[in-house]
Amino acid sequence: MVASFRYLGHILTEDLTDDADLERERRALAVRGNMIVRRFARCSVEVKILLFKAYCQSFYASSLWVSHTRRAADVIRVQYNNVFRMLLRLPRYCSASAMFAEARTDGFHAIMRKKVASIFMRVRGSSNGILKMIASRADCPIQRRWMDIVLGL
Repeated sequence: MVASFRYLGHILTEDLTDDADLERERRALAVRGNMIVRRFARCSVEVKILLFKAYCQSFYASSLWVSHTRRAADVIRVQYNNVFRMLLRLPRYCSASAMFAEARTDGFHAIMRKKVASIFMRVRGSSNGILKMIASRADCPIQRRWMDIVLGL
């Protein structure tokens, strides 16, 4: 029996939680963030923000994260905030919401809401029978979780 395996880059576990996949993405974010910080330290703030958006906001398969602990989500959110702070050379304890607002950049929760809203709209508009069933059932756990994320619950 296998406890976990990768499928198309997403880590699936026997308990069907997404904590391992969030940790995979957190590590990848740390690697990408450190690379940008080192290689582009002398660039302008505008260029750094553009690079951050391109390399640190992708979160592959994040719209599939529906079953995870709050701690796992908090750890990746903190990593995201810290990469942005390091890139712009901001103090460690500056306000995350203020730094993102000042840079006109989406924070972690805004990105998650946008990604979930995007997949939800694609599922609802799909001609696939299975996806239509998921979109039509109000008691579907995936749909309930997506709505909680979009509504900020």
